[in-house]
Amino acid sequence: MLAAMVLPAVAQTTADFSFDYSYPVEAARIAPLKAWLDAEKARQHRWLARAAADVRREAKAAGVPFRAFDMQTGWQVVANTLRFLSLSSSSYSDTGGAHGNGASGGLVWDKRAGRRMDATALFVSTAAFRSAVMTPWCRWMRAERTRRVGQDAGDTIFGQCPPVKDVTVLLGSSTGRAFDRIGVIADQYVVGSYAEGPYEHTLPVTAAVLRAVKPEYRGAFAAH
Repeated sequence: MLAAMVLPAVAQTTADFSFDYSYPVEAARIAPLKAWLDAEKARQHRWLARAAADVRREAKAAGVPFRAFDMQTGWQVVANTLRFLSLSSSSYSDTGGAHGNGASGGLVWDKRAGRRMDATALFVSTAAFRSAVMTPWCRWMRAERTRRVGQDAGDTIFGQCPPVKDVTVLLGSSTGRAFDRIGVIADQYVVGSYAEGPYEHTLPVTAAVLRAVKPEYRGAFAAH
């Protein structure tokens, strides 16, 4: 079922690298969004091919082994309402370091305006979003981090509430009619070490969240 819903834009394996990039048919049906996704695919592919070739040459000159690079990106539908298509991305890259790294991402496509947006752009301000969404999310994060690592107090490197720009924000819907939940993902190293993994938690849209949404977009949200 999943394979029928996802379009592999590129799936390529060479001696230097493996590359995979896919997105859902819902995105492919929107021509300008498809064009942007294809441009991102091409940009990532160009970078990977150049970087892997450069490192292979350097490894050969130094007489050390070369390990092929790996890059994978997959986009999925989070919500598809009358006005908006909300997408999330998950990616993985291994470019010869100690270990590979995963990352998250997201976007919102405004069907009425025909443009791509960051989810936080639907809110009055970064400060309003932080107060309505990040404050409760960070309470959850601190409790969850204590559960994972056993302690939190005194950690001066990790465990801090991250800036909005450092997290992935995803708008979701349980009904398909309006956004009624908000997911926030802090990737590895944002609030915790690599071993801790990402911190991902979904919050309901509340009255406080609705007040933080720009008036022109409030009709696209519903309190849960």
